[in-house]
Amino acid sequence: MWLFARDPVRDFPFELSPEPPEGSPPGPWALHRGRKKATGSPVSIFVYDVKPGAEELTQVAKAAFKRLKTLRHPNILAYIDGLETDKCLHIVTEAVTPLGVYLKARAEAGGLKELELSWGLHQIVKALSFLVNDCSLIHNNVCMAAVFVDRAGEWKLGGLDYMYSAQGNGGGPPSKGIPELEQYDPPELADSSGRAVREKWSADMWRLGCLIWEVFNGPLPRAAALRNPGKIPKSLVPHYCELVGANPKVRPNPARFLQNCRAPGGFMNNRFVETNLFLEEIQIKEPAEKQKFFQELSKSLDSFPEDFCRHKVLPQLLTAFEFGNAGAVVLTPLFKVGKFLSAEEYQQKIIPVVVKMFSSTDRAMRIRLLQQMEQFIQYLDEPTVNTQIFPHVVHGFLDTNPAIREQTVKSMLLLAPKLNEANLNVELMKHFARLQAKDDQGPIRCNTTVCLGKIGSYLSASTRHRVLTSAFSRATKDPFAPSRVAGVLGFAATHNLYSMNDCAHKILPVLCGLTVDPEKSVRDQAFKAIRSFLSKLESVSEDPTQLAEVEKDVHAASSPGVGGAAASWAGWAVTGVSSLTSKLIRAHPTAAPAEASVPQRPTPEGLPAPAPTPVPATPTSSAHWETQEEDKDTAEDSSAADRWDDEDWGSLEQEAESVLAQQDDWSSGGQTSRAGKTSNPDHKSSELDWSSWEAEGSWEQGWQESSSPEPPPEGTRLASEYNWGGPEPSDKGDPFAALSARQDANTQPRPDSWGDDNWEGLEMESRQAKAELARKKREERRREMEAKRAEKKAAKGPMKLGTRKLD
Repeated sequence: MWLFARDPVRDFPFELSPEPPEGSPPGPWALHRGRKKATGSPVSIFVYDVKPGAEELTQVAKAAFKRLKTLRHPNILAYIDGLETDKCLHIVTEAVTPLGVYLKARAEAGGLKELELSWGLHQIVKALSFLVNDCSLIHNNVCMAAVFVDRAGEWKLGGLDYMYSAQGNGGGPPSKGIPELEQYDPPELADSSGRAVREKWSADMWRLGCLIWEVFNGPLPRAAALRNPGKIPKSLVPHYCELVGANPKVRPNPARFLQNCRAPGGFMNNRFVETNLFLEEIQIKEPAEKQKFFQELSKSLDSFPEDFCRHKVLPQLLTAFEFGNAGAVVLTPLFKVGKFLSAEEYQQKIIPVVVKMFSSTDRAMRIRLLQQMEQFIQYLDEPTVNTQIFPHVVHGFLDTNPAIREQTVKSMLLLAPKLNEANLNVELMKHFARLQAKDDQGPIRCNTTVCLGKIGSYLSASTRHRVLTSAFSRATKDPFAPSRVAGVLGFAATHNLYSMNDCAHKILPVLCGLTVDPEKSVRDQAFKAIRSFLSKLESVSEDPTQLAEVEKDVHAASSPGVGGAAASWAGWAVTGVSSLTSKLIRAHPTAAPAEASVPQRPTPEGLPAPAPTPVPATPTSSAHWETQEEDKDTAEDSSAADRWDDEDWGSLEQEAESVLAQQDDWSSGGQTSRAGKTSNPDHKSSELDWSSWEAEGSWEQGWQESSSPEPPPEGTRLASEYNWGGPEPSDKGDPFAALSARQDANTQPRPDSWGDDNWEGLEMESRQAKAELARKKREERRREMEAKRAEKKAAKGPMKLGTRKLD
C-alpha cells in the first residue's frame, strides 16, 4: 500500500499571484500579491525561503512570524494566516502596498494632500505608542520599508523582524547586517561606552524623524541630510526637530508627540484626522453625537480621498444604518460616497439599503429618499421599482404632510419610465386625479399637472386619450392661477398626442374660455396656445395629406423619446411652485391656503411661440413648442419669469424638516365640499370617454367632488391688483381687474364648469332666482299643510285620554 505525503503549500487556502514581487522591503521577506482560493478576495503574502547556512536570518524571520501573529492593533499590519515548513515561511496579511510604492504612484497622479499624510503619520506614531507604552517593545526598524498602505489609504506598521523587549528579557537588539536599514540607527548607538542617557523610546523616535523626512523629501541619502527640514510643513518642523535632536533624553514619548501635533494649529489638528478618530470610536459614541457627526460629514467628503470614502466611510455608514438606527442623516453622505463606486459596487452595497429604506415609516427618511432619488434611480431595475419601491412611494400621495405629497409627485418624473402598465396607467393616474381635484394645496395641484404633462409620452395610447384632455381641462378651472397656466402649457407640450378632431372640439373651446381669465399670465398663454393649435389645424386644412403625419403619435405606443420635447415646457412650475407651497405652509400651517393672496404672477419660460403666419408650409413640429422668446414680450414678463426660475424644488423640504415630527392633519383645514355638476353639454360630451374609469379616484369623479377653498382673509388683495412687472406702476389699467373684483364678490369659480363663458355674474343671478322660487314653494306648501291640520282639528275636536280613535 502506497502512502503519498501531502504538500502543505498546495493545500494552503491562499495562492500566490504569478506577478513578480512588488517593492519587497530590504530584509528576509519578499512581498507577493495573492488571493484566497475560496472567495478570490485579495491578500498580501510575505514569503521567506529557507536557505542553507542562513540560520541567523531564519531565526529573525521566525521571530517576525511569531510577533505579527500575536500582536493585534488597528495600526499594525493585520495577520490573517500563515504557513511554516522546513523550506519556507508564508505570512498572509490584508492586501497592502509598500509605502514607497504608494507614494510614487500618488506622486505621478498629482501627489498626496497634507490631510492624508497627517493621518498616515498619526497612525504610525499611534502604533509606536502602543508598542512602547502598552507592550514594552522596541520596534527597532521604523523606516519607509516597514510601513504599508491598505486599500483605504490607512498606514500600517510592519517590519517586526528586529523587535525586542524594552525590559531586556530577550537580550539586546538583534543585529541587522543590512546597510539600508542601519542608516536609520540613532547616533548614540555608535557610542560603545554606553554613557548616553536615553529613554526606551529614544531610538524609535529618531527613526520616526527619518521616516517623516523621507515622506516629504524622498529617500534619505545620509544622516546629515536630517538637519535640513526641506519640504516638511512649518507646523510640523518644531516637533520634527525634537525627534532628530542629538540628545536622546529630550526626544518625546510617542503619546506626547501626538498630543503636541494635535494642539490648536498643529499639523494633525484638522477635519480629516478628527473624522477618522470619530469613526474609530463610533461604536461607543452617544446617538446625539452620531447624528451631529453624520450631518456634518457631507460637507467634508469632497476634500477627503476617494479610497478613504469608499473603503472606510461607506462601511461605517452602512453599519450605522443597519445596526445603529442612524436614520435619515446617513442618506446624504451615503449617496455622496456612492458616486465613487462602480455600477456593480453600487448594486451590491447601496441598492439593497435603498430598497430597505423605502419601507421605512420615518417621514424624514422618506422625504430625503424622494429628494435624492435622482442620484440612484439609474441603478434601479424595473422589477425592483415596480415590486419593492413603487408600492411604498405611493403612500406619499395620501400623506397629511404637503411636503411629502409634493416630493412624491416630483419623484414620478424619474419613476415613470420604469413603471409597468398597471402601475403607470391605472394606479398612478388614480392618485393624480385625486390630487389635482381635491388637494388643498394649490402648488401641489399645479405640480401634478406639470408632472402629468412631462410623463404623458410614457402613457399608453388609450390612457392618453382618456386622461390628458380631461386633466388639463380641469387644471384650467383651478382657482390657483399657476395651475391654470400649467393646464394651458400641458396642452401645448402634448400637442402631438391629440387628433385634429380633439383639437377642434375639446381643446380650443377650453382655451378660448381662458382668454377672459382674470389673470393676465393665463390669458397670455391661452392666446399663444390658441394661435399654435389654429396654425396646426390650418396647415392640415390647406393640405389634408399631412393629416397622417400630424397624427402619427396619437395612436402610437408609449415612447420615452417623445417626452424629451416637453422637457422644458413648464420647468417654472416644477421649480417655482414648491416655494409657494412652503410660503403657504409658513403663513397658515393648519388653515386653508389663501391661494388668491399669493403675490406672484408666474410668467414661465418654455412658452410655445405663436406662428407668425396663419398657414405655415409644413405642419407644426414638436420643436415649435420648445422655449422661445417673442420680440413683443415685455420686460415685465421676463422679470417675473426670472423670479420663478430662481426658485427650486427643494425649498419646501427645507421648511418641512421642522414639521416632519408633527402629526397634524394638514388636509383638515378649511375645505368645504363643492356640490353641483356641470350642465354644459359640450363638457359632458368631452368626458364620455371617462365613463369606464373607476369611480373612486377617477378624473371625472374628482371633478364632481373637488373641494373649493375658503375665500381669502379680509384685506387680501386680488392677484390682478398687483404690479407684477417692474417697479413703475402701469398708467393703463387692467381691463380685467373689475371682472376679477366682481367675480370675487359674487362667488368662487367652479373648476368643473370649464364651458361657462358668462363672466358678468349671470349664472349667480340665475341661481339666486331659482333659490328664491324654491323658498316660496316651500313656504306655500307649509301654509297648506297647516291649514289642513287646522280643518281636521276643528271637525273632530280634541281627543280625550284613553279613548280610541275611530275611522
